[in-house]
Amino acid sequence: MAADGAAPIRDGDLIAAADLGSNSFHMVVARYGHGELRVIDRLRETVQLAAGLRSDGTLTRERRESAFACLARFGQRLAGFPTGRVRAVATNAVRQLAHPQAFLLPAETALGHPIEIVSGREEARLIYQGVAHGLPLSDEKRLVVDIGGGSTEFIIGRGFDALERESLQVGCIASTLRFFADGKITSRRWHQAQDEIAVELQQFGAHYRERGWAQAIGSSGTAKAIGSIVQANGWSDSGITAASLGKLRDTLLRVGSSDGLDLPGLASDRAKIIAGGVVILETVFDVFELERMQVCETAMREGLLYDMLGRVLQTDPRHTSIASLAERHGVDAAQAQRVGRTADLLFDQVKGSWDLGAEARDLLAWCARIHEIGLAIAHSQHHLHGAYIAANSDLAGFGSQEQALLAAILRSHRRRPDAEALRALPARMQPTAQRLTALLRLAVLFHRARSDEPLPDLRLEAGSGQVELSVPRRWLEQHPLTRVDLEQERDYLKHVGIKLQVAKPDARRVPAQE
Repeated sequence: MAADGAAPIRDGDLIAAADLGSNSFHMVVARYGHGELRVIDRLRETVQLAAGLRSDGTLTRERRESAFACLARFGQRLAGFPTGRVRAVATNAVRQLAHPQAFLLPAETALGHPIEIVSGREEARLIYQGVAHGLPLSDEKRLVVDIGGGSTEFIIGRGFDALERESLQVGCIASTLRFFADGKITSRRWHQAQDEIAVELQQFGAHYRERGWAQAIGSSGTAKAIGSIVQANGWSDSGITAASLGKLRDTLLRVGSSDGLDLPGLASDRAKIIAGGVVILETVFDVFELERMQVCETAMREGLLYDMLGRVLQTDPRHTSIASLAERHGVDAAQAQRVGRTADLLFDQVKGSWDLGAEARDLLAWCARIHEIGLAIAHSQHHLHGAYIAANSDLAGFGSQEQALLAAILRSHRRRPDAEALRALPARMQPTAQRLTALLRLAVLFHRARSDEPLPDLRLEAGSGQVELSVPRRWLEQHPLTRVDLEQERDYLKHVGIKLQVAKPDARRVPAQE
């Protein structure tokens, strides 16, 4: 079964997820069947995007070209996949770019599919989804630690639910460049790194220890690399122990350099960045008072697959996020429902001519549900307040661009639309944003009285840059405020590139103003 209007995933369908991490790019392809996902292909390339991140937020040419070449190879594997069956996300290194869109445009062209930027906490949620689906189901709480190239995520979860999520700007590449940039590994540098990382962990360490957990899990490349080293050297027979980490640290200090580092179990592409990963994990063990950590094979890319599956199996976390946001800010649910019903009615009439699909319908419904959240701050400029809340709240399931899209529509749902905010969106999102803005504005306009009075028979026809709204003449004569609002709306919608014509059956059409 699929969620409202979403294309169902049927037995035999292929879906794919790409994780553009700060160290490695991963892609996984799975086949859906009998309610389960079976992985049939994996691709991984060490791109080390974080190593090319300059202090001014730009990327070195070498790393950019390496990233695009990798994505082109991924894109070949994804040839023929519908857009709705591929989900690609970028993480910390892209989050840190001064102008991420300048990277994303050619990256999306190379991949052949849209790429989302996810926040640190959303990354943490997706990681937990992948880990939880890769382990036996348990009612006990688990601590998951994922050390990436540019950031480290910490999650406490139970079952498939992430209860606590945090993300710190410490990763194996970033920490190696910060503390061991010239390759030299000394005791003084090691202690300095531990002290500084521990300060960061203290922000939530005590709270996490108070919540407690029954099992600690390490996911992604750094944890797997360290696990391989300590087992290959006979320092641990299962997972990573505090004692085995100490032996690995002592070995690194004794060797004194990452140049030419050769340890059993250590892959060559990890040698230069392993010191940063080990010092992070040892500090995590100290702060969280861990004795042992198991290593999990699944991570965010698997989480993306299950999250994508959930979006069409009525377990989309975005619905819950919107409902929680509305409740938290005391939204008038009855008014939101009125606006939502009318917006959906108008959507149905133009979805074909405007090429609006299931995702657009959901987005319009979410905007209708929270279009008044700004009233919790003030009535004056409440559309601006609402846009700020939508853009800056922690909304599980939403990528950064999706939240920006929500915010742009909310910002433009009343008064003069903010054309600049709409143009600031990625180019692929702009037509949808403009069209949904028009639909939401019209729906809000017809419910200004906040009344349950039935609306007249509304007919909406759309072309590429115009819409014709048909409203019975007699009803308009009985509702002079709405008539004036519609006349004003023709001027407002010009700012989103849409010409509005209002037709009154049995009366002369009101022409569009030039």
